[in-house]
Formats: sequence, C-alpha cells, structure tokens
Amino acid sequence: MADPGCGDCEASVPGLDSGSPQSRAPLPGVLYFGFIPPGLRPGHLRKIMTTFGEVGRVFLQEAEDRRRRPGTRGSRGKKNGKRRGKSFTEGWVEFQNKAVAKRVAASLHNAPIGTRKRSRFHDDLWNIKYLHRFKWTHLSERLAYEKLVHRQRMRAEVSQAKRETNFFLQNVEKSKGLEKLQEVKKKKGQEWEEKHWHFQQRATETEIQASKAAGLRSKARELGTIAEHHRKSQSNVTLLAKIFNPSTAQE
Repeated sequence: MADPGCGDCEASVPGLDSGSPQSRAPLPGVLYFGFIPPGLRPGHLRKIMTTFGEVGRVFLQEAEDRRRRPGTRGSRGKKNGKRRGKSFTEGWVEFQNKAVAKRVAASLHNAPIGTRKRSRFHDDLWNIKYLHRFKWTHLSERLAYEKLVHRQRMRAEVSQAKRETNFFLQNVEKSKGLEKLQEVKKKKGQEWEEKHWHFQQRATETEIQASKAAGLRSKARELGTIAEHHRKSQSNVTLLAKIFNPSTAQE
C-alpha cells in the first residue's frame, strides 16, 4: 500500500525512474535572427518555425526610426495614401526543445528564406545563431535596460532643448530692451554707442617659435654690440691713459 504522505507519487510507480531522460522535460532553446527582411512579421516567422518544432515566444526588434513614440501615430500613420508597414532589424525565437533549436540553426543558417522562386523572400538568406545557455529572461532584462536608457536619453534631449529655448527667449527679451533703450536715447538727443567685442586669438606654435627666434636674434645683436664696444675700448687704452694721466705718460 502506498504511503499517503508520499510527496513524489511518480517514484512509487513501478518501472518509472524519475532520473531517466524520458521523465525530464526538455529544456527550451533560443535562436537569434541577425537579419529580418522587410515584410517578415512575427506571425509569419512563427508559422515558418512551427514546421520544425514547437515554438514558444517570438520577439522581433522594431527599427529605431519606426518605433512608435508618445503623441505620434507611429507606424500606423499613412503616407501618400498608403499604410506604412513595420520594419524589424533582429529577432529571437524560443523553441521548447533546445535540441530542435540547434538542429534548426545548423540546417537553416545561410539558406534562402523563401523556397519558391516567386516568393518575396527568395533572395534573402537566414542569419541564425543558437544562443548557448541563453534564457528568455536575459532578453527581457536587456530590453528593459535598453528601454530605460532610451528614456534617459530622451529626457536629457528634452531638457537640453528646454535650456536652449529659454536661452533664446532671454536673448530676445534683452534685444527688445536694448531697442527700447536706443529709442529713448534717440528721442533725448543722446548718441547710442554700439559695443564691439574684440577677441585675440591664441598664438599658434609657428608664431611662438618665430617670436622666440626673433628674440634670440635681437639678443645676439645686443651681445655683438657690447663686444664691439669692449674691443674698441681695449684698443684705445694708451690714448685714454695719456688723457687722464698725463704725468705718467711723460715719465
């Protein structure tokens, strides 16, 4: 008689081993699609992949310029009377069995997407890679992080646009105030002096080297002049002695 308090009822069944491969549920596997041709939707991709095995979750990354933004119509808007379709850059597909996912990646990689010649995807090739030890939670975390970064970048851009707008409006108010002040001075007969701003550009390396060379040449000329005066003074020692010490010269 089976123990009513047994927590593992399958272990008490004869002929069934809980540690055997038949009793374990297959682990899911995730495939990465590096290229999604225009016109390939998630539903179409799921339909194609279902022919190879049981498919779980499917996610396609929408192109950056086609993402829907708050306050805009997004990809459902119309242009030139036609409905604009979505475009995707990459995607992930989860198979319920990782063995099937590996087999699909090995057989379809670099193979034509469309098997028929009239298919719109006949000239496009699959770009598939099996992600080893990759779980769907990793993708969710990555998407959440990218969404947070996108929000922070948009917030920074909005604040920068607000600062530029406020700076422009302040300059407009200042210009209006200066115009009024100019009109008042003209009515009083006073002259209005325009302010001019002069900025001196920093000397370049060539100009600095030329200035140093000119200074060295000027210093060399000064030293040459001093040496010439010293030489002349030494040559006229006898004449100077006669002029300032005549008695010594007579002896």
